[in-house]
Amino acid sequence: MRGASAFLIILFLAAIPCCGQAPQTLTLQQAEQIAIQNHPQIQASTQLASAAAAQVTEAKSSYYPQAYGSVTGVEAEHNSRVAAGVLNNPIIYDRFADGVAVNQLVTDFGRTYELVKSSNLHAKAQQEYVTATRADVLLRVNQAYFAVLKSQAVLQVAEQTVKSRQLVADQTSALQKSNLKSGLDVSFANVDLAQAHLLLIQAQNDVQSSFADLSAALGYSDQRTFVLADQPPQPSPPSDFAPLVQEALQNRPELIGQGFNVKSAQSYATAERDLWFPTISAVGVAGLIPYRQDTLASRYAAAGFNVNVPIFNGRLFTARKNEAVARASAQEQFLRDLQDRIVRDVRTAWLNANSAFQRLSVTEQLLNEATQAFDLAQSRYGLGLSSIVELSQAQLNKTQAEITKVSAQYDYEGQIAYLNYQLGRMQ
Repeated sequence: MRGASAFLIILFLAAIPCCGQAPQTLTLQQAEQIAIQNHPQIQASTQLASAAAAQVTEAKSSYYPQAYGSVTGVEAEHNSRVAAGVLNNPIIYDRFADGVAVNQLVTDFGRTYELVKSSNLHAKAQQEYVTATRADVLLRVNQAYFAVLKSQAVLQVAEQTVKSRQLVADQTSALQKSNLKSGLDVSFANVDLAQAHLLLIQAQNDVQSSFADLSAALGYSDQRTFVLADQPPQPSPPSDFAPLVQEALQNRPELIGQGFNVKSAQSYATAERDLWFPTISAVGVAGLIPYRQDTLASRYAAAGFNVNVPIFNGRLFTARKNEAVARASAQEQFLRDLQDRIVRDVRTAWLNANSAFQRLSVTEQLLNEATQAFDLAQSRYGLGLSSIVELSQAQLNKTQAEITKVSAQYDYEGQIAYLNYQLGRMQ
């Protein structure tokens, strides 16, 4: 059985990736910085925010003159006119000409202003979503970090359990050979030892799995192994729930971003309504005609204005306005739903944090009692006052108490991290 234990430990060490270097030491703060710089979701969210900022420039372009140059060359039959496809029939002259045209919007009675305002608000919303994405990534880093510490602590418990039960199995076998213990005692001890090996195998797998989760949370495509630093103990959770709700409603970036989205949709609905207003533009053209027929001058220039007044378009503008108003109303309901979910999530996180904090003292007491019971059972069994069943049960209770205690410690760390995330502190 000792050989089997050594073989399992060798397998575990062989399963750890060998990079030729000692594993990197990592604190939680360093892990968060790596994730912020490296995680693809943060990078993608940042690019979407940049795209939204570019849309603001697109909307503002209507404020500026639109200029373009043209080069035209024509050779036509004598006295050719455009006769089909249009109401007038302009004559076509042989010519080669170049020139520029400038179109400047004078006013569209507020439509461009509302479009720019909507784009600005949308860009602000996207920037808040960058913060929200960063908070999501940091939460996953925290959860994965504490999961690794938890799995490593459970692995230590499993290793100690294997050593302890191996010792009992060896002692029982020796006593059985001396006819001081029965074969049943040896069988029970070996069963307990096999269960400890199973626990060790599962703990080893959990360590590797938790490192895989941590590597993914840090934005790495491959699994990496680190030496993680323990965090200082967290204080008890807040006792009053009401201030937490107000803090969350003020700080959560998703909620702030959704508020910007509501205002953006409202401005866009106003812009769609303004489609019915006239647009006034100033137009200017100028150019040269170096090659031409005699009827054309060597240059041309003209300036004027253009007023477009919508009259009828098959109710297109009305439908567009109704669509925009409906979408704005939907965004308001999304905002309301998000507020309700945040309040619920904050309450749940607060309750879970309090429950996890209460478990700390209970699991400490449980481990003390289980340790005392195991020491008593071991003494009684050594004196021949109890059976192997009592000792096995005491061993099992102690192992479960140890696992429960270390799990409670890191579960509380994770619950505090989740509460901070729900309050908008993790940015």
